[in-house]
Amino acid sequence: MVRLIEPVVRDLGFRLVRVRVTGKTLQIMAEREDGTFSIDDCETLSRAISPLLDVEDPIRGNYALEVSSPGIDRPLVRPVDFESWADHEVKLELATPQAGRKRFRGTLEGYHDGEVRLFLPAEDNGAEDILIGLPFAEIASAKLVMTDRLLEASQRAARPGSIADGSAWEKDTD
Repeated sequence: MVRLIEPVVRDLGFRLVRVRVTGKTLQIMAEREDGTFSIDDCETLSRAISPLLDVEDPIRGNYALEVSSPGIDRPLVRPVDFESWADHEVKLELATPQAGRKRFRGTLEGYHDGEVRLFLPAEDNGAEDILIGLPFAEIASAKLVMTDRLLEASQRAARPGSIADGSAWEKDTD
């Protein structure tokens, strides 16, 4: 599905963040290089992709097409995402457990040599946080955690008319 959609997204000057099919909903998240994405951008992208989807018919039957920005608490899906959002809090889940755990929450240090590096809070108050590396290939899902610091960073980066809250423009394909 990504190979079908990404060229259209790129030709319009956007960056594809994620494509996901959930039930009868096709969700496409995109943004401009500067991280913004307006309601007009949602509409433009939806109108460009819809005819392609009608011809290729990647989902049988009726489905809803949802085009949106990644939002403030965005998913992290590429190595560059983990670099770009370093120093922010993240929740991630692994496909297979590492050291007996699948779920982690901590402060993102970045990405290095195939690993997402994360500071976990120390169990002992006053002790330093623990830096761990998790294999990027094992990450099933990762997203930023809504914090005051993240909200402030998003507000500084937002431009007028951008979707900073993950709002979406939907088209029902009945």
